[in-house]
Amino acid sequence: QVQLVESGGGLVQAGGSLRLSCTASGRTFSMYALGWFRQAPGKEREIAAAISASGGTITYADSVKGRFSISRDNAKSTVYLQMNSLEPEDTAVYYCAARSSPYIGHDPASYNYWGQGTQVTVSS
Repeated sequence: QVQLVESGGGLVQAGGSLRLSCTASGRTFSMYALGWFRQAPGKEREIAAAISASGGTITYADSVKGRFSISRDNAKSTVYLQMNSLEPEDTAVYYCAARSSPYIGHDPASYNYWGQGTQVTVSS
């Protein structure tokens, strides 16, 4: 069982930055691929970024490429999402998720464990 706790959300002006963190319980953190997903009101949950267990493979949604950066620290059982040049369209609840596989998945249904979510609001 893996429990995930996100932090770092908040209100920021367009063009600003936020750094989300997600800390996991359990001793097998390094074996899981991890993802950051987001869900805006009235929209489906979508992937923002994901990282493989080794950290060697990373993927980003086209809408965040060049602005967001995902990283992980297995020693701290933590995954980060650095978000720069934020836009009002980035406003959503952001969720951290872990997948019982070392490989990245794009479908939220392929992730086994989820955090409670953290709100990110970008004002124009």
